[in-house]
Amino acid sequence: MNPCVRAWCAVAVLVGATAFGQPADRFAAVEIKATHVAGAVHVLEGRGGNIGISAGADGVLMVDDQFAPLAERIAAAIAEIGDGRPKFVLNTHFHGDHTGANEHFGRTGTILAHANVYTRLADGGMPAVGLPVVTFEDRVRLHFNGDEIDVIHLPRGHTDGDSIVWFKESGVVHMGDHFFKGRFPFVDVQSGGSVDGLAANLAAALDMLPSDTHVIPGHGALATVADVAESISVIRASQAVIRQAVANGTVDDLKRDGFGRWESWGTGFINTARWIDIVAQSDLVAADD
Repeated sequence: MNPCVRAWCAVAVLVGATAFGQPADRFAAVEIKATHVAGAVHVLEGRGGNIGISAGADGVLMVDDQFAPLAERIAAAIAEIGDGRPKFVLNTHFHGDHTGANEHFGRTGTILAHANVYTRLADGGMPAVGLPVVTFEDRVRLHFNGDEIDVIHLPRGHTDGDSIVWFKESGVVHMGDHFFKGRFPFVDVQSGGSVDGLAANLAAALDMLPSDTHVIPGHGALATVADVAESISVIRASQAVIRQAVANGTVDDLKRDGFGRWESWGTGFINTARWIDIVAQSDLVAADD
């Protein structure tokens, strides 16, 4: 196996595929913070991907559910907003920091996700109760709590099974891991992800969304459409720099020296060196296709 492929297989496991058996002590001090976004929509922050909540007369719908050891705390936080047993659970993709509590919430709620999420969760050992009951290929619409909620598949971006969730009446979109606010994103190339695809998907989302839409990132603080536009710009510009370094044989120099103007974008889990490797590996996979 190509050593770069092997390395990113390991990263994919670390980030998401360890979904179902996280040791509880990692989460002992985690608190779940709830913030109202707009309309019926709230966001819950804890550890892992941001959780979207729609709460109202129809009950509760949740987008993603973080890690299994946090399930009871997440349910308690939801109970402060509405019913602690969501009727629907929407998974934006399969990584464990977004689906780890599926087994808990799937006991009382209907899980919905792209078809590839079902396949990857099932192959990864998710118990049947935590698997999506409803799957789709392109998009699906729910009418819930006075909202028209569109769940829209974005092909070959962060993974091969990503969706965004657009709460149209509330004016909120949950971007899943297509969007890390102010940080280089993780692109899981070994699970069908593509840097080119991710940037194109973000641009397509911007074409759909009104400019005043509230944005829930997969990771990071609440954001705006302008923040998403900035992310596209940084991804594409840094990608061009990386490609030039690959062509010139100066990748090691770039890793050592960094990007300068985008230094702060590499302070999260995906540091500058990892982002350079992701872009290079994505290009290698695209060239082989």
